[in-house]
Formats: sequence, C-alpha cells, structure tokens
Amino acid sequence: MAHSFTDRLKAGEILVADGATGTNLQVVGLPPGTTPEDWVFDQPDRIRALQRSFVEAGSDLILTCTFGGTRIRLKESRYADRAAELNRRAVELAREAAANRTLIGGSLGPLGSLLKPFGPIEYTDAVAAYAEQAQALSEGGVDVLVIETHFALDEAQAAVEGARQVSALPLVVSFSYDRGVRTMMGVKPAQVAEKFKALDVTAIGANCGTTLENMEKIVQEYAAAQSGLFIWAKPNAGLPSVEAATGRSVYSVTPEQMGEFAKRYVAIGARIVGGCCGSTPAHVRAIAQAVKG
Repeated sequence: MAHSFTDRLKAGEILVADGATGTNLQVVGLPPGTTPEDWVFDQPDRIRALQRSFVEAGSDLILTCTFGGTRIRLKESRYADRAAELNRRAVELAREAAANRTLIGGSLGPLGSLLKPFGPIEYTDAVAAYAEQAQALSEGGVDVLVIETHFALDEAQAAVEGARQVSALPLVVSFSYDRGVRTMMGVKPAQVAEKFKALDVTAIGANCGTTLENMEKIVQEYAAAQSGLFIWAKPNAGLPSVEAATGRSVYSVTPEQMGEFAKRYVAIGARIVGGCCGSTPAHVRAIAQAVKG
C-alpha cells in the first residue's frame, strides 16, 4: 500500500485514523511510569491486539507504537542503543495487526527536551535523531511518517529535515495545542501552515490538545490559511479527570460526541480524522460511521 496515503487523499477520500495508544494500554495493564515503547518487546501481543481493534473499528490508518522512539528520548531507558531495532519491531507489530487492510503511519513524537537556546538539545542532534528513527520506520515498511504532538516550530522542522534526509515517504506534521488554540510555546495554526507549506509535507494538523470545541477552532484556522496541504485532526476524548480509586485518567467524551465533531471537522476541511488520548476503538467506530456513513 506504499504511497497510497497521498493517492487516496488526492482522490477525495476521507481517511479515518486510529485512537489512543497510551491510555488504552494503561487500561490493559501498562504500569504508571512505563512507556508504551517498553511493551514493543515485552508485551507485543497487547500492542497488536489494540492496533487490530482499531482496524476492526474502521481505521484506514494505524500508528506505530514509537511516539518516544528517538535515540534522545530513549537515552535513559534500556533501549538507549536500540532505537532503530525498536522502531523496526514496532512496524512489524503494526503490519501484523493491519494484515494489509490499513495504511501504517510511523509515529515520531517530541524529543522530551527543548532545543537550544531554550533547552539542551542541539538542532543538528535533533535532526540526526529523527533521521535515524525515520529511516528505521521507512525500512520497516510504513506508508507515511507522522510527526505528531509537537509544540515548537524548530523541533518539528528538525523532524522534517531528518526524515527528508532518509525517506521520500509522505509526511504529516501535527501540533498539540494545549493552550486552547496555541501550543505551550505560543505557536498558532496559521504559523504552522505558513512554516510547513514551503516544506515537502503532505498534511498538517493537530492532535491531543484540550476540547473538541477547541479542535474545531484549530481546524478552522488551518482551513483559513489555505496552505494547499491536507488537514489532520485527532483530538483527545475531552479533558480528563482523575479517578480517585485508581489514580487513572478518565475521559468523559462519548463515541457519539466524537463522531459528531469529526463530521464538523470534515465539513470545515479536515481530511484525516481520528482520536488521541482517551479515544477507544468505540470512539473510532463512531468516527468512521459519522464521516463515511
């Protein structure tokens, strides 16, 4: 299915992405403080089962369990020198779950620290870390690289630059607007559109963030920018509350609400819709039914 991500979008299709990785794995036993990447080797059956449930719910695209899969993010873990191996194995799991029924997106999340001058990471080191991850994901067989949950323009640009050094796959750049319609670094959707329309990316958008209503405003701003890029929208299932008995985050937005808002995002101009934190296979099923009928 290589490269059909772009072909399908150009043909006018609305693509349904998957739901959350971390919060769903926590429900089936991922311990607090343990990253989902730890389960790529330790509990591969549980990752496959989650990804398969998204396929069965109607996802056209599932993401690899590699959000924190850069060498920099893994430096304090037992996988510090196994970043490429971890990413390739994660693609294998996703491919087994997809069974050629869906596209596979390689997830490239933030590095965990800011770039200089605001943090300790050199721009060139960020580019190299993303290039290593993107190469492993591409060699593993993903269909698209998804640079997701970013909040700083320079770090996302480093990810694009690193990916483009090693891969010709389509790129999605998705920011997290956890300050309403701004990121924690003050970045607005219009700035993202302006920055990345000049680079070789296929889609821009948003994931995670705050409320469904704020995601609607973000999609509106992306659409108003008229960048010529496809728009990606993967909101959380609302803002979480903490369950007193377990300490676990609970998300109150229903599948029906997620489906209704997904229709609104598509009406504004979004072409890829799904869910982030708190979004279960039931949420994805409702989204698929809402936008595909």
